[in-house]
Amino acid sequence: MIKRVISSLAWIVLLAMPFHGFANPKGIKHVILIGFDGWGAYSVPNADMPTAKMMMKKGAFSLTNRSVLPSSSAVNWASMLMVAPPELHGYTQWGSQTPELPSRVIGPGGIFPSVLGQLKTQKPALKTAVIYNWDGVGYLFEQKMTDTVINASKDEEVIDKAVGVIKDIKPDFLFIHFDEPDGVGHGAGHDTPAYYEQLEKNDVYLTKVLQAVKDAGLEKGTLIIVAADHGGINKGHGSISMAEMQTPLIFFGKGVRQQPEMQQSIMIYDIGATIAWLFDLKFPQVWTGRPIKEAFR
Repeated sequence: MIKRVISSLAWIVLLAMPFHGFANPKGIKHVILIGFDGWGAYSVPNADMPTAKMMMKKGAFSLTNRSVLPSSSAVNWASMLMVAPPELHGYTQWGSQTPELPSRVIGPGGIFPSVLGQLKTQKPALKTAVIYNWDGVGYLFEQKMTDTVINASKDEEVIDKAVGVIKDIKPDFLFIHFDEPDGVGHGAGHDTPAYYEQLEKNDVYLTKVLQAVKDAGLEKGTLIIVAADHGGINKGHGSISMAEMQTPLIFFGKGVRQQPEMQQSIMIYDIGATIAWLFDLKFPQVWTGRPIKEAFR
């Protein structure tokens, strides 16, 4: 009888735990998520991106991270930030500003709960910031629950603002969204000289972020995640080819385990789950993403 009671109590405790357990790495004080819109994994071998490739070599990475369908912008940035697929959050199109399907739940910020809203709800003392160029990003997180929100006019302004925010505010979580190389992919085409030229510029942005982190004295406690929403083929995206659906994913900095390419299955909503796990958040029941624990020591 006593054994049965103890066993029952043990199950109650386990069921009450956040599903991600207690194995999240310690010492990560700042997380910076850098998003390159339209960066396809197919491009990495031929891209002249020394900073990105250094981060891959010294960190953890995947070139088989998959988008949700359709392989378009708003639906995938929403899935990343909202830790769930479109069937649950309801944002289903390239330019979704409101959910086309009823969101399964509505969080305290008035939309499906995102990492930004949960950070402010569960850990209000943490400083959060989002800097973006493409206006569509602004509909996919709880702006009123985010401490610093900057909608820049171009990617050059995004990086300038990001450097200033890192140095002056030192946010605990910062999401930096760049609109390229997606525009070049639509204009000149994917896998073209112009596309690779743009990737060189994106690599310069990475270099500037790393330098800003160092200048701010945050290097020893900062994790940087580099991700994308989709790739592309010819001058478009949104369909089911691997060139459109597979994107690079890089983890670099504090707590990361240096390793060859990760082999676990990764979906775009697992990125948001990893961020929430790193901050030891309790996951809303509706979230389906899984932390990418393989990346960490």
